[in-house]
Formats: sequence, structure tokens, C-alpha cells
Amino acid sequence: MNGEGIFTNRAFLLFLIPVLIGALVGVLFLFPVNEVVFFYEHKPIPGSAIKFALDQLWHALFGGAPLKTLFYASVGAFLGLISALFYKSLYKNALSIRKLSEELEKDVLALIAHGEGDSIEFKATFKWDVRESRANRLVEDAALKALAGFMNSDGGTLFIGVSDEGEITGLERDYGILRRKDRDGLAQEIMSAVSLRLGADACRYVHLVFHLVSGKDICRIITSPSPRPVYLKEGNDMKFYIRTGMSTRALNIQEAVDFIATRWGK
Repeated sequence: MNGEGIFTNRAFLLFLIPVLIGALVGVLFLFPVNEVVFFYEHKPIPGSAIKFALDQLWHALFGGAPLKTLFYASVGAFLGLISALFYKSLYKNALSIRKLSEELEKDVLALIAHGEGDSIEFKATFKWDVRESRANRLVEDAALKALAGFMNSDGGTLFIGVSDEGEITGLERDYGILRRKDRDGLAQEIMSAVSLRLGADACRYVHLVFHLVSGKDICRIITSPSPRPVYLKEGNDMKFYIRTGMSTRALNIQEAVDFIATRWGK
């Protein structure tokens, strides 16, 4: 925690507030409701169940039943925490869906015409080496580096089947070396590579969309920012990449430590 103080941390407050509200609900609502149920089941005294419950609550608020009060406050606080976590999950999913929808609404040809940038990169193929006319692991490495860089930065889009100059080259060369020589086959190959070399959970932040442009298939990989550092497995090493301008750059150990502390350390 930095010197600004614990109560200036927005994330902390977003959890603290529902926990406190939950504790109040536990004492002011769950407590009397339980007393009403107790009254109807056991009839401890003559009179009204509501009056009995309010009397018990009043007695508890002034220290007459500290353990019972603490119990209901704890139950309410726990329910408040669960509600906060559930809301946070829904909010993150909604943001992810909205961002994905916004990306899908963008015109593909306009994006490609705009060229490569801090959030867009082109790769002619995913596995096929155009220069050597064979499958090459280094080609796959280049695509995975770009995806890792996007995940560790602010997200981005990787187009497969588009040359560095923005020419639509298509996916036929990649299809030709796959068992299943179609979109599904390439999608499986890409997601398998992401899972094995970036981490199985990283697949959640990668969304594949295929487009038919100028009679040729291209693959659009929309990548969301990752909530944890993403490392690319290269042989026996784990490399850390970020997106800087129009390129993807590997960080050395000290740079990676500093970057991770800044981005995910709070």
C-alpha cells in the first residue's frame, strides 16, 4: 500500500462499503427476522412478535447480546462481500463484452488500411514460413509474442493472413499444413498454442473472428488486457513481452519486475 493511505484505495472502498452495509443489514434485518421466527416457534412471552423482535434488537444494540449481534453482523458482512465479488465479476464481464462488441463493429478493411500501430499488428501466416516455404516454429513464436505483448499492455488486435504492408494474403498456406484444413482447424491450432505457451487461463482473453476479405480468409484475434502477467514459454525460458508503439518488446528481468509492480502490484 502506498503512502496515500488505505482509504484512498478505490478498490478497497468498493469492497469495504458493501461489507459495512451487509453488516448493518445483518443486525437490523436478519437479527429481528430471526427473533420473529423464534417467537412464533417458542412463544417465550405473551404479546406481539414484532414488539418482541424490536425489544431484542434494542437490547442487543446496547450491548445486551454481543455474541448474537456479532454473529449477525458477520453473516451480513459475508453476504455483502459475496455480493461485491459477484458484482465485480459481472462488471468485468460486461466491460469485456462491450469492448469485444466495439471491436467487432469496426470495419475490417478500415482497420487494415489504417496500418499497424500500438494496438494492431499484421502477420501473413501463423505457422507457415513464407521465405522458407515450410512450417516454422519461429513464425508461431512471432504471433504469440504479439499476443503476449497485447495482454500485458492494453489489449489489441492481431490479424493473421495480412502482410506487413496490409496486403490480404489469406490463410490457405496455414490451412495446407493442418489436419483440419479450414477455419476451425486453424482456430484450434491457435488456441492450443496460446494454452500451451501462454497459459490455459490466457485463452479467456483471446477471441477469434474469421472474415472473408477479397475472396480470402483472414483471422482477427482480438486480445484483452490480462489481469496477471503473461509469460511466453520459449524452450526452457519464460519471456515477458509488452507492446511499445508499433512493435512488441521483450523486457529484461529488472524491467519486467518494475513493469509488473507498476501494472499489477496495487
